[in-house]
Amino acid sequence: MQPSSAELDTKVAVLVDCENADPDILDYALRVAAQFGRVVLRRGFGSHTALANKWQTVLVQQAFTPCLQYAYAAGKNTSDIALAMDAIEALFDQRATTFCLVTSDSDFAGLCRKLRERGATVHVIGEAKTPEALRNASDQFFQWMPPEASPPTGATPLPAKPPAPPKPKLRPKSVVSAIKLVAAESPDGRVSVSALGSYLRRTDPSFSPQTYGHSGLVSMLKTYDLLDLRQETGGHWSVALAPSPDAASAASATE
Repeated sequence: MQPSSAELDTKVAVLVDCENADPDILDYALRVAAQFGRVVLRRGFGSHTALANKWQTVLVQQAFTPCLQYAYAAGKNTSDIALAMDAIEALFDQRATTFCLVTSDSDFAGLCRKLRERGATVHVIGEAKTPEALRNASDQFFQWMPPEASPPTGATPLPAKPPAPPKPKLRPKSVVSAIKLVAAESPDGRVSVSALGSYLRRTDPSFSPQTYGHSGLVSMLKTYDLLDLRQETGGHWSVALAPSPDAASAASATE
């Protein structure tokens, strides 16, 4: 699929908190950022210790600008302040309208709120430890899972782990509530699945069908008995609340 002109025009900044992120996250973060537009700013912030070794290698390979920050006093994190200032400056200078913050530090929740108040879109890419305060301050949260460590060369291989059982396919009631609310504004009581997905992510930035054991939102909606899911002309999907048996009986009686 070719990106739309709007996507090509969107200027994205990827700002990395190197003191609160693993270097292995960077490749995933860039793949996430690429779907929103053209990445025009790539910066990694941290102290001399944080930016040394593996971070230095990764930042060079991925063409990031390393932003070295010295601590002027013990216990003071100047890197967080530098990242926040660069983000606000890039927004005011109109160098970026979408921001991907790579961090799991809840201190950046305030920055997320301030950027969004000024009209920017903010995505956070972090680990499972990312606090709810930071997840909910973003437009969308993307969780990165670190790769499993391989055993050292020459080590006795550990017994193979049994395959993990498949995740149970859950059906959260919040999805039905969302359809009831959003579809109430449409004349036919239906809502497109894409619009529903956008609404669910706005209410819960970390929402993902995979969390509930489904491959996608359409697959997830197919498991609900209370929903009427159908594919419309043109290939897109729409969904509505299924009529209750009493309502269906009454409709049949009047025909």
